[in-house]
Amino acid sequence: MFGIGKKRDREVGAALDELRQADTVAFGGVGIAGTLLPVTEAYRRVEAALADDPEDVRGQLDRLLAEGAPAGRVYAATLLEGVDPAAGRAAWTALRDDPAEFGTFTGCVMGRATLGGYASERLAGA
Repeated sequence: MFGIGKKRDREVGAALDELRQADTVAFGGVGIAGTLLPVTEAYRRVEAALADDPEDVRGQLDRLLAEGAPAGRVYAATLLEGVDPAAGRAAWTALRDDPAEFGTFTGCVMGRATLGGYASERLAGA
C-alpha cells in the first residue's frame, strides 16, 4: 500500500524523539497497575523497527547515543547491544565515566542512577 513506509518512518522518528528527551528508564510496566510509560512504548517501537530494518535504524541509534538525554543514551546503548553486542559494549564503555543522572523505574520502585554507574553494571553483567 502507498505510504505505509512513510508512516512507519514517521512513527519511528517520533519514537526516537521521545527517547532523545527521556528522563526515565523503564523497560516494563510501572506502578501497581503496570502501566507502560510513553518512553517505554517508544523504546519498543524502535526495538521492533530495528529488528525489521537494522541498517536504517542503526545510524539513528548512533545519533541518539551521541545527542540524547542521559536516559535516551541508556536506551540507545541497550538497543545497540541487542543488535550488535560489540557496538553495545563499546557504547557502555564510552558511557562508564559519565556522571549524568537519570530516573529509573522498576515495577513500583523509582530510583536514580548515573550513566557511569549504570554502564559499569551493564559491562560487569556482560
